[in-house]
Amino acid sequence: MLEGRDLACWRGERPVFAGLSFTLAPGGATLLTGANGAGKSTLLRLVAGLLPAAEGALLWAGEDVAADRTAHARRLRDLGHGDALKPSLTVAENLGFYARLWGGEVAPALASVGLADLADLPARVLSSGQKRRLALARLALTPAALWLLDEPTVGLDAASVERLGALLAAHRAASGAVMAATHLPLPLPDARELRL
Repeated sequence: MLEGRDLACWRGERPVFAGLSFTLAPGGATLLTGANGAGKSTLLRLVAGLLPAAEGALLWAGEDVAADRTAHARRLRDLGHGDALKPSLTVAENLGFYARLWGGEVAPALASVGLADLADLPARVLSSGQKRRLALARLALTPAALWLLDEPTVGLDAASVERLGALLAAHRAASGAVMAATHLPLPLPDARELRL
């Protein structure tokens, strides 16, 4: 599915990483680990097509993703550090925006992260963990082959991490792949580790 060959990325005059290679198969998971500033978030942005590689190639099914960036964008969901919520919109309205873009049903997505009872509340009154769960609900809207997650458990309690584990397991069972940057253990059994 996804392959990185001898990737390099620079920040100013300093290499963030170089000679980085990996593969990620359907149903697979890769955990990006390493110290702060090691390049985990940078690699996720590169894989998402938001940042060009200084060297190397990023391939999807053997084809360079740069050849069709629009097609590459359609095959992934990217969850970064920010939750990308509008505080004045309700929980359901926030998720409804993405449902109109990608398709999918709001109610089951909210239920998957335990937010169905809060659907009519404005996002501004949610706790940080609830906001993160609302951001994670976007993953449950429609199938996308690749999920890119940057510290997905920030602000989550144990029950919410368990719900995330169920989302990840269902995605992988449907041949979806996950690449996640983390400092903490994630509910991704049999994940490969790529230490930066």
